[in-house]
Amino acid sequence: MISTRLLAAALVLALTPMLVCQQPRALSLAGDYPMTHDPSIALENGTYYVFATGFAPGGGQFAVRCSKNLTDWKLCGHIFDEIPGWIQKISPKTRELWAPDISYFHGLYHLYYAYSSFGSNTSGIALATNITLDPASPAYHWKDEGLVLASTAADDFNAIDPNIILDDKGQPWLSFGSFWGGIKMRRIDPVTGKPAKSDPKLYSLASREKPAHPDPPPPGLPANWQAIEAPFVVHHQDFYYLFVSFDLCCRGVHSTYRIMVGRSHKVTGPYVDAEGKPMLSGGATQILTGNSRWLGPGGESILQSPNGDLMVFHAYDAKTGKPALQISTLTWGAGWPHAALATTGESK
Repeated sequence: MISTRLLAAALVLALTPMLVCQQPRALSLAGDYPMTHDPSIALENGTYYVFATGFAPGGGQFAVRCSKNLTDWKLCGHIFDEIPGWIQKISPKTRELWAPDISYFHGLYHLYYAYSSFGSNTSGIALATNITLDPASPAYHWKDEGLVLASTAADDFNAIDPNIILDDKGQPWLSFGSFWGGIKMRRIDPVTGKPAKSDPKLYSLASREKPAHPDPPPPGLPANWQAIEAPFVVHHQDFYYLFVSFDLCCRGVHSTYRIMVGRSHKVTGPYVDAEGKPMLSGGATQILTGNSRWLGPGGESILQSPNGDLMVFHAYDAKTGKPALQISTLTWGAGWPHAALATTGESK
């Protein structure tokens, strides 16, 4: 007869690999991963593609980085040779394009992206589509689909940082927002990729809570206490999870970005944090903040797969202040996601 003690020991040994798998792991990256900001990731035919904000090395907008194994990265192209003319006409202060978000529905890859000028909510979200992500394919061609939606100084929201989520019925929804009134959402027509005429409602998902004694805003900029942006929504088991970035990006070694999350049974909310506080009242549960090597993690996106989920984001080198790509396995425990931040690596 096997003793109770031996049975207990066998059970611990059997469960150990499962327990280890529950711990998130930061991947060690090599190659062309530095200077990546606001990354969005997709997988096609065994190749991972990461799209990022801003100028591509050697010219062009939205550098694309490729990898077969998630650790060794190389530059493999860009989306636009220059800012589309229609954007330059209606937004002449735009110097670079921001926050690309890659998704796939209705037989096409959809790259939503933003244009604006820093600190302004006179902004817009635009769309480009492609049949494939493989630049070696004869079918490879990014089609400019034009404007999706815009915001002006008269609006209490900012039309940047787009993200597409397909709900449990395959219906696409676009979340977006930065500062001002926080994170918003619109239903998307799956055929056009533009806001659905059947549902003109602007849904509110999350915002920051105004402090009792707020500091005055920086000259010409929104108040720092309003800092919430970079929404990304995923569906996991019984909930939709809204990931956001709190606080300030783009300040080098002074960046205070951190990744937060809340969840809801409905894609349009209401989202609450682990304590039950609504995200519309400033609630959110922190899942990642900086460490002594990398500061200000944020601008996150997530790749879900049967083999496990991944989070990609940027963080700033604590020595140089330069951004670099970060990748963590995304694990789930007690109904909430968990991620890790690297403690080594260089931003070059």
